[in-house]
Amino acid sequence: MSLSPSRLPYFLAIARHGGVLAAADALRVSPSAVSQQLSRLEAEVGHALVERTPRGVVLTPAGREIVELAETIEREIDDAEHRIAATAEDAVGIVRLGGFQTFLTAVLAPALPRWRAELPAVSVEITEGTRGTLLRALRSGDLDLVVVEYDAAEAAPALGAGVREIPLLDDPWRLVAPAGSFAAMEHVELERLRVPWLGVEASAATFEAVRRVRAPLAGSTEAHTYGDLSTALALVAAGEGMTLLPQLALQGALPEGLEVADVPGLGARRLALRHRLGRHGPTPAIQAAIDFLRASAASFQADPATDVAG
Repeated sequence: MSLSPSRLPYFLAIARHGGVLAAADALRVSPSAVSQQLSRLEAEVGHALVERTPRGVVLTPAGREIVELAETIEREIDDAEHRIAATAEDAVGIVRLGGFQTFLTAVLAPALPRWRAELPAVSVEITEGTRGTLLRALRSGDLDLVVVEYDAAEAAPALGAGVREIPLLDDPWRLVAPAGSFAAMEHVELERLRVPWLGVEASAATFEAVRRVRAPLAGSTEAHTYGDLSTALALVAAGEGMTLLPQLALQGALPEGLEVADVPGLGARRLALRHRLGRHGPTPAIQAAIDFLRASAASFQADPATDVAG
């Protein structure tokens, strides 16, 4: 078998995006170019690498082996690039950072002027996305750093091989309800509230927190389902239900018609930074970004974060 490594990125794109057309869009080449590379790679390997179905392509056993090989080569190339960049003494380069709305708006965006002053030779490219999208981009090498969220009472999402997690801060959950919901209570008691809960889109950290808090409450009901924090605030202000929101989502002016309670036992949302380890650690630019983000997050809690490697 004489295999050309130059064809592997095309096959990786097919595997990751589910077909030739999607791979061509991602690579910004023609579908025929991707098909040609796939055909030649199959000829070199001597086995079919994909099976075509109405829903896209499915990898054959040989195809899964080639994907594993391609990802190994991709990691080696990326690691070599990092080692070369690390030969520079100063932090210089571009850091591709992924995150979600509340972290980007409440923590990162206000700190960007300080980033430019303290790290003038390090440019940051920011991508907003869901946790799953960000973690896939970290694995593929499209992002250098990602900030993820999850309910601190639940198990952290799997790290994957060669990924390091650095906790940034624990963002406490708050109960947000229509105005007047707590009027007759000296202390807010969840079991006495007669306000329906808002449903939460399943990929959000809020989903796990709301499910955990609601579990022991007999007779709790659910109304609507939201995915965006601004939608949650609007629905609560309209009197449609209550929910849990992290403290960072409640910064600044809030809509009229709602109130916020700090209820014991709600727990917190954990914000954590993830990056690939590599053999020689992060480049100076990425390490400078990590240090900057940890310092920025520290202003929101007193306890310093600790590292978790996996």
